[in-house]
Amino acid sequence: MSENFNNRNENEDLNPEEYGRTFSKFLKEDDTEKQQSLFKPIGVILAIAAVAAMAYAGFIYFTGNGDQITDFFKEHNFFEKTNKPKFSEKIFNRRQNILVLGVDSNGKDADPFDGTRSDTIVVVSIDPKTKSVNFLSIPRDSKVYIAHGKGVQKINAAHALGGIELTKDTIEETFGIKINNYIVFNTEGIREVVDAIGGVPVYVEKDMRYHDYTAGLHIDLTKGTHMLDGKTAEGFLRFRKDALGDIGRTARQQWFLRALADRLKSPEVIPKIPGALKVIDKYVKSDLSLYQMSQYAAFATSLDMSKIETATLPGAPNKRGYISYWILDPEQCREVINRMIYGKKHVLQEGEELPVAGIMYTADNAEKAEKVKSELEAEGFTVNMSKYRRLPHPQIQGHTNAISREFLDNIKKAAPEVEDFQFVFDPTRIYCVNSDFTIILSE
Repeated sequence: MSENFNNRNENEDLNPEEYGRTFSKFLKEDDTEKQQSLFKPIGVILAIAAVAAMAYAGFIYFTGNGDQITDFFKEHNFFEKTNKPKFSEKIFNRRQNILVLGVDSNGKDADPFDGTRSDTIVVVSIDPKTKSVNFLSIPRDSKVYIAHGKGVQKINAAHALGGIELTKDTIEETFGIKINNYIVFNTEGIREVVDAIGGVPVYVEKDMRYHDYTAGLHIDLTKGTHMLDGKTAEGFLRFRKDALGDIGRTARQQWFLRALADRLKSPEVIPKIPGALKVIDKYVKSDLSLYQMSQYAAFATSLDMSKIETATLPGAPNKRGYISYWILDPEQCREVINRMIYGKKHVLQEGEELPVAGIMYTADNAEKAEKVKSELEAEGFTVNMSKYRRLPHPQIQGHTNAISREFLDNIKKAAPEVEDFQFVFDPTRIYCVNSDFTIILSE
């Protein structure tokens, strides 16, 4: 790792050398014999539930409300300080990167964190200056050099070999991303957390049926709005038997996050937070204090969920013998990291050609698609239209760094129909190859 790494200015461009040896030696492999890699995006849900519940509970405690929560905190000695903090104080004055890991169980009665591989790896990057939050997912099968001479392996092996510290060092050395704090959770807690808060209301975009008797996974959901309990929420988040595969599953994860955030704001959930905290105490560990979490809660009150950006490090699946890797694309990874971690975006200049828009829609949304097309064309955009039978949840995907937050705000003003759509940055142009940004119109 570069000697100047820890002193990096957040506005500096990435130094390619700081990407580590992974990009120089292992990202040029042939993509023959590709197979679909299987990720478990459900893990990040538990982390968000943990932070949100604990932070919100901390906020209530520090502001003197909620006797049940206050008693629970006092009983478990969660606070070292007796003075209530002033929420005008800043716990950070620059971007903070929080590493979120979801790990699987090692078996019944085993330590939920010891020797476990990380099936979910997400860097949550928070910029207090712009009041923005970005979620960067690192595929668990990414082929990298594990730090401290542990050799070439999938990045998810780092936690099994050396816990959170080895994982942090591997990410810092490989991608040049400074990790400030961490949250590690065991994915077995997902059911218990959702059940503890009384379920989460979610719109299921289509019928979902799948049975894996070996894994004990049974999914039987019908299209429509459902109050998902822990078991059905797990099925909704793990379902991948459709044409979109993991892409569709990731979209459902994002949709579920928004529903979960709204649920945690509900007054009826407040009395249930102590129950959620008991689950979290068992399945989650972090170096964030509850004081810090309460400050994040105060920060979160000003956030618009539709302005949270998400991205996944681009690459392609590759199988070598019996081992399947995710071979990262160095140039596209650099583009994603520059945007999601260092805020690098291209500002359109006067006279510069406008990005090309793509609209994907289902038959039920044909009228809305034509309306959005007309609105964008009125602003001078060229628009490509594509009709599909099924699509993931509504979203806007940006394929170049010209699709900045300010640009998105202008798009949403021009086309109010997409105002609440979540943004996903994806330079691979997997949906519309001839467009610079894609609007997905579905249920």
